[in-house]
Formats: sequence, C-alpha cells, structure tokens
Amino acid sequence: MKGNVKSSAPACGACRIQRKKCSDKCLLAPYFPPTDIRKFVIVHRVFGVTNIVKLLHDLPVEKRGDAVSSMIYEASVRIQDPVYGCAGAIRRLEQQVSELQSQLANIQLKFLNDRLQEAGLPPFISAIGTTNSILDTMNNTPDSDETDPMQLWEYPL
Repeated sequence: MKGNVKSSAPACGACRIQRKKCSDKCLLAPYFPPTDIRKFVIVHRVFGVTNIVKLLHDLPVEKRGDAVSSMIYEASVRIQDPVYGCAGAIRRLEQQVSELQSQLANIQLKFLNDRLQEAGLPPFISAIGTTNSILDTMNNTPDSDETDPMQLWEYPL
C-alpha cells in the first residue's frame, strides 16, 4: 500500500519547475528552496539549467551561495533591462554618485563661503554652481610671461 510509504521532502524549486524528482544530492536544492520558486524561474530564464549547474559544480561549496545570489541579481536586472543589464545599472549608479558628489561640493563651497563671510573675508567663489565665474577668473589671470611671479601672490582670485 502506498499509504505506508514515507513521503520525502518536497522537491526544491529547481526540480519543481523542471518537473523532476529531487534527490538528496541535488546540487540546486540548497539555493532554490521550494518556498521561493520565483528565484529559480528568473535565473533559469536567463542562464538555463545546464549553465547554472556547470557554474555551481565548478565552484567550491563555500562560494556557491554568493554565486547564486549574484546570478539572481544579474538575471533580474537583465530581465528589467535586456540591452544593458548590470552595466546599465552600474552606469545609473555612477551617474547618481556623480550628481551627489556635485551636490556635496556645492554644499561644502557654500559652507566655506559662509565661514569666510562670518570672518569678514570675501567669498571664495561668488556664484555657487556656475562655472562662468571660475572661467572668468582664469581668463583674467595674466600670463606668466608678462608678469613678475611675485605679483601673482597679490592678484585677487
């Protein structure tokens, strides 16, 4: 009778999607639990089962979890952005970093100018965030051939 036979643990997410029986030695079971099949579906869609198994088989056991996390992230980003994938995500993050660095520089400059104003000194740059004032200052600086180097110390920026 089948009722007396003990049922084994549920198939892992990978074996459930492939409609295979999951063995105790299943390479994918530790990384794709039956409770979260979505992760395997995403990775399977982008990389394929054969490539996933090859990659995990070639790695040491202690690095496989990180590799699966990376594959899940890369696959989900590739699905969202089929053309650029992770490179597009990196580019967007680099743009955000650049914008935030620019904002930080402007805030630091404003802080410096406020401190200089409190000390009764002229501001470092009068217009924050405009490159015209910097370029004007550079264009108005005398050439080194025409000027005595000692006079440059007295030249207001």
